[in-house]
Amino acid sequence: MAKHNITPCLWFDHQAEDAANFYVSIFKNSKILTISRYTKEGFEIHGQKPGSVLTVNFQLDGQSFTALNGGPVFKFNEAISFQVFCETQEEIDYYWNKLTVGGEEGQCGWLKDKFGMSWQIIPTILPKLITDPKKAESVTRAFLQMKKFDIEKLKQA
Repeated sequence: MAKHNITPCLWFDHQAEDAANFYVSIFKNSKILTISRYTKEGFEIHGQKPGSVLTVNFQLDGQSFTALNGGPVFKFNEAISFQVFCETQEEIDYYWNKLTVGGEEGQCGWLKDKFGMSWQIIPTILPKLITDPKKAESVTRAFLQMKKFDIEKLKQA
């Protein structure tokens, strides 16, 4: 059976390169792979200036992504988000602080970055805590009160 790679394609108006550079600056083991540009071919369809960025292929912690400058037709919403699982409070604080710059904080570990992409910054211990019948209710009650997750408060719940 052939190996299939699944690569999320993120549709931006015109910020694909800025977004890719922003994300690569935050995550370790990350890099810009290639950048393609619009040509004059198809201008009547795409309407983009020849030489402007069409796609940016990049990796975040080894996961491939494509960022596409497709115009203002589509916008991100919370139906799709990226989950970042963190072992420590330091990691949670790092990703939360970096990704909320110019964006907005949400509830229960959710945030939107400055490009409107939704992220969930989650402690790796949370799935274990919320599936423990003895702790599920108190942990859920605790995390519903949080924006950024606090690992110690979740453990104490």
